Amino acid sequence: MGRKRKGRDISGWLIVDKPAGLTSTAVVNKVRWAFQAKKAGHAGTLDPEATGVLAVALGEATKTVPFITDALKCYRFLVRLGQATNTDDAEGEVISESRQRPSDDKVKAALSGFVGDIQQVPPKFSAVKIDGERAYKRARDGEDFEVSARPLWVEQLLLTDRPDADTVELELVCGKGGYVRSIARDLGEALGCYGHVAWLRRVWSGPFRAEHGVTIQEVEALAHDLKLDEYLRPLEEGLSDLPRVNCNEMSAARLRHGNPAPVIGADVEYGDECWAALKGQAVAVGHIKGGELYPSRVFNQGPVSQ
Repeated sequence: MGRKRKGRDISGWLIVDKPAGLTSTAVVNKVRWAFQAKKAGHAGTLDPEATGVLAVALGEATKTVPFITDALKCYRFLVRLGQATNTDDAEGEVISESRQRPSDDKVKAALSGFVGDIQQVPPKFSAVKIDGERAYKRARDGEDFEVSARPLWVEQLLLTDRPDADTVELELVCGKGGYVRSIARDLGEALGCYGHVAWLRRVWSGPFRAEHGVTIQEVEALAHDLKLDEYLRPLEEGLSDLPRVNCNEMSAARLRHGNPAPVIGADVEYGDECWAALKGQAVAVGHIKGGELYPSRVFNQGPVSQ
């Protein structure tokens, strides 16, 4: 029999405005320690030097992480033109240079080629696996290897500012698995001048926005203090992209045991994925079949208040 994990049974989302210089894992570990939580995870890794929204899930909210990971995300970033680096960002070594600088019109025209369903090759310095090993480890070891292209949905890519001839500021809205560094690299190649990311900020991720985030300093200052709980957002916010149906006490009991049960909801059709609520609290996620929800995930948040 395994040892029982120590910590608080606390569930919800904490939106952290991640600073540069910390890995996403380090932020999650800090949040888990501050809340003394049994379980924590995050939706969508940010590079160490990137800033902005890092959505950290605690307890039962970790079961909703895939829905935030799959949601659209918005990034603002600065591309340094004229230089390619081995990491596709400012942390790497410059490997190619060009004196060419495109006009604003040429940049805007090139951006249209990165919108819609595209194929994107992740950076060699990334966490994708090549034959079971992380690409960044192979790259650090000086290995010569290829990274396969992957599909990416790009909702929007706009030129928002041109601070000077050497830099362009862009805004990207994309789906799961997008690498901003690859966008900068490929845009530079398309423009014939090279490029890399100078800085990067995630503005929003699904329903979570950077302006609603707390800083690491605030997390540390309130560590092990129940006042920190006031910053938690409901587990249900992680389900905002799914339609909601309602259930009664009897159906909730069946769903929590993994059994299908009758639910009530408008604008849902056979086969739709949705979440069931009892008095506003999430009970389960599943698919609708003949007026019943067949659960794929169930939540144990404790009794619903009257």
